[in-house]
Amino acid sequence: MLNIQSHVSLKPHNTFGIDANARYWVEVANEDDLKTVLQLTDFINQPKLILGGGSNVLLCHDFDGLVVKVAIQGINVSREDDDHIYITAGAGVNWHELVQFCVQRGYAGMENLALIPGTVGAAPMQNIGAYGVELEQVFESLTAVHILTSERKTFTHAECAFGYRESVFKRDLKGQYIITSVTFQLNKRPIFHTRYGAIQETLTEMGVSDDRLSIKAISEAVIRIRRSKLPDPSQIGNAGSFFKNPEIPKIQFDTLKDQHPDLPGYPMGDDVVKIPAGWLIEQAGWKGYRSGDAGVHARQALVLVNYGNATGDEILLLAKKVQESVHDKFGVTISPEVNVI
Repeated sequence: MLNIQSHVSLKPHNTFGIDANARYWVEVANEDDLKTVLQLTDFINQPKLILGGGSNVLLCHDFDGLVVKVAIQGINVSREDDDHIYITAGAGVNWHELVQFCVQRGYAGMENLALIPGTVGAAPMQNIGAYGVELEQVFESLTAVHILTSERKTFTHAECAFGYRESVFKRDLKGQYIITSVTFQLNKRPIFHTRYGAIQETLTEMGVSDDRLSIKAISEAVIRIRRSKLPDPSQIGNAGSFFKNPEIPKIQFDTLKDQHPDLPGYPMGDDVVKIPAGWLIEQAGWKGYRSGDAGVHARQALVLVNYGNATGDEILLLAKKVQESVHDKFGVTISPEVNVI
């Protein structure tokens, strides 16, 4: 049964821990309830904010409309063939729980994406990725409901138009659909990705040799790395990586490399090189910076943090200062990965 509440605090529902309020709030546990909410006369013209785990938003003010918390659960095997197994998960399923579900059953492809905060429904919106793997590599399709018409639509891989930390849902279809379930294509025979970041080094520290390599070992290595570098949102408010890693022309990278020999770079093809935003921010002197309760994490400069009572505006002001500083020093623009509301 639907329970629409008014004047609800969003502080427990965003990992930054920002104290903002929703004029109206509702949690939906299935697609039918979602459609019912969208068709209610009193709310048809209300602005709507869709929340999953609240791990990729920065709330800069109260939301004067309806916040819809998508809590659709369920993980099941939808079909399989000789090489793949297809898993469908509700949009409200915790992402890490889905990864562990697959790893424990030997379904390969998601292991590098372990411990990413958030829910399944939010994952394709920004094409989440980590340690050399992006969601689009295991994505098959999704279902979504149109906010205005309540029409249900299935989106294929091509229709999602994935890019680096983005999709059609952050561009042409922004604010038009609510994702209700996602289907993933996992491999029965694993393809290991161990060259990115400190995965290989961590596997060695764990005593995992090449002949004992498994998706479970890779998942455990990724979890160990993330826990050592990234703050726990239950302890310090944050939304993980605040900025995207910028991609710049190779000619610009070569010039910067001459000036800064330690600058890391990852060739992306088409004479484009991706560089770590965290390295740029750290070199610009921001690592460990704090102003009031807004700060840059002491172990990972890519993460902005709320030490207690920072407002969204204070975090956003800090983000803009970091962007300006990086651009002044390197001539490189870094863009937020987090959605500013």
